[in-house]
Amino acid sequence: MGQKGVDRQIDNIEFAVADIARSKAFYGAAFGWSFTDYGPQYCEFSDGRLTGGLTTGTVRPGGPLVILYADDLAATQARLEAAGARIVRETFSFPGGRRFHFQDPDGYELAVWSDK
Repeated sequence: MGQKGVDRQIDNIEFAVADIARSKAFYGAAFGWSFTDYGPQYCEFSDGRLTGGLTTGTVRPGGPLVILYADDLAATQARLEAAGARIVRETFSFPGGRRFHFQDPDGYELAVWSDK
């Protein structure tokens, strides 16, 4: 997630996995993805067009985490809350930026990040 995204567009897909090494081996063999490690709990993947992440944590039923980019994280959070989103993980820092997680009205969890 070190590259700047485009405001209000899907920027990243993140898979919560039980074992990063196992997932790297699987997706590397199956699809030829390349990987960049950012410590023991996060690895970026690239399929040649889209980047995403493999992270340790709770494997969530329903699929990967969709991550959008925002030029202004606070304004985006305010806009989401005004539209009816529920913040489920407050803003936190990580190497390369900050992000928060929210649920949409149907309960889907998404995240928004910014390098600012």
